[in-house]
Amino acid sequence: MTEAPEKMEARDLVRGAVAIPSVSGQEAQVAAFLADWMTAHGFRAHIDEAGNAVGERGSGPLTVVLLGHIDTVPGEIPVRVEGDRLYGRGSVDAKGSFCAFVAAVAALPEPALRGARFICIGATEEEVPSSRGARFALQRYQPDLVLIGEPSGWAGLTLGYKGRLVAHVRVRKDNFHTAGEGTSAADDLAEAWFRVRAWAARHSGHGAFDTVQATLQSLSTRTDGLSQLAEGTFGLRLPPQVSPAAAESALRDRLADLPVSLSFSGHETAVRHPRDNALTRALRVAIREQGGTPVFKVKTGTSDMNVVASAWPVPTVAYGPGDSALDHTPDEHLDLAEYDRAVAVLTAALTRLVGDVA
Repeated sequence: MTEAPEKMEARDLVRGAVAIPSVSGQEAQVAAFLADWMTAHGFRAHIDEAGNAVGERGSGPLTVVLLGHIDTVPGEIPVRVEGDRLYGRGSVDAKGSFCAFVAAVAALPEPALRGARFICIGATEEEVPSSRGARFALQRYQPDLVLIGEPSGWAGLTLGYKGRLVAHVRVRKDNFHTAGEGTSAADDLAEAWFRVRAWAARHSGHGAFDTVQATLQSLSTRTDGLSQLAEGTFGLRLPPQVSPAAAESALRDRLADLPVSLSFSGHETAVRHPRDNALTRALRVAIREQGGTPVFKVKTGTSDMNVVASAWPVPTVAYGPGDSALDHTPDEHLDLAEYDRAVAVLTAALTRLVGDVA
């Protein structure tokens, strides 16, 4: 979008989306706002059964899915614009990225629309393990190319995300006098954590992406005078060489002699896509045209890229404006000038992509 009115419309889009609270599971209002905006700008738009805001433009043989998410973590940040900064929960993670997708597709010229079908999906519940919106979408579409809406910086291209496994550990024991022999429920839970952390330390690679990262996410103990209960949640970020199934098996083996009960959730396999394909080439050219130097990245978190990778084995890149270091923070904000550049990059890349693939 190079025309000033179009640029202001794109900014109004992201400001409007960020102004609507949409904690995971409560996305209906922002989905309606986005569907209405897309309808008014030439999309065939609707809200699907998962609550996703879906808009399509174009009718060509190539199918390009632009999958973002419109939910946020909790934590209210007063929505405001200060200078060129838009403050608000979701401005970076990741309404800014999805709105950039929508604004770019709205700006595509007719030749691009004749060459491809562009499907923008604002997915629900990405910030919680269900990933409801993405899991619904992967059953409905068979794309040739995929863009994932996550903050990479306007000149960044994210090729991969680490996997994940969450262990829920519980210890219940009869109460006893602290002067007696034996271990408390808290002792056993602590021992379980020490063993998990030691196992993770033995799987260190050359960088964070190739290392198992273990985090103690929660810890609690209580007693009713008759029994003790200790509970903990251990989070694991997994490199490509360690699958969630392998990690779960290893933890069960290492904790087998402790009186703990285990359950696991959040099984996501790490993914890393190739650097060179039609999608990355088109984006690299567009970034250079805007005066930037393309930078390839891999991330230690997870995203909907992990969810769709096995079902959609096609060229895939995560892209979007914003600094991911601001994700989930009280200072979350999006540089609107960077947002403008991301929209311009996407518009040029998608236009070029249709010509290159055709």
